[in-house]
Amino acid sequence: MRDEGAARARAPEEELLRAIRRISGRVLGTVLGLVLGFGVFLLTAILLLKGGETVGPHLALLGQLWPGYSVTWGGSLVGFVYGFLTGFFSGWLIGRIYNALLHRRAAKQPAAPGPPPRETEPMGGVNAP
Repeated sequence: MRDEGAARARAPEEELLRAIRRISGRVLGTVLGLVLGFGVFLLTAILLLKGGETVGPHLALLGQLWPGYSVTWGGSLVGFVYGFLTGFFSGWLIGRIYNALLHRRAAKQPAAPGPPPRETEPMGGVNAP
């Protein structure tokens, strides 16, 4: 009987820890997407502002991976979209894999022993036997 009370007392704490440890795939995907999208946009813009005879031959290789991308102002917007989509999918996938591994690990581990439940004393003789 006492073990059931201890298990019920630990359950909310374990649920809270499990919720804190989880990674939201949508949030991670959005963050990685924005970082990668703005990164490609800014790198393209910097190369365009810098100018020169041949502008960004290495960055232009992204056009092989992302159709429509080129080192132009229009290409910087296309690069932002492709960068966001690539980052979002990567972040979402990382979140899914992490949460699956976390769930698998939690299922293998026995429940951590917590402090014993506190005994409550009747107040002022109320509920006294």
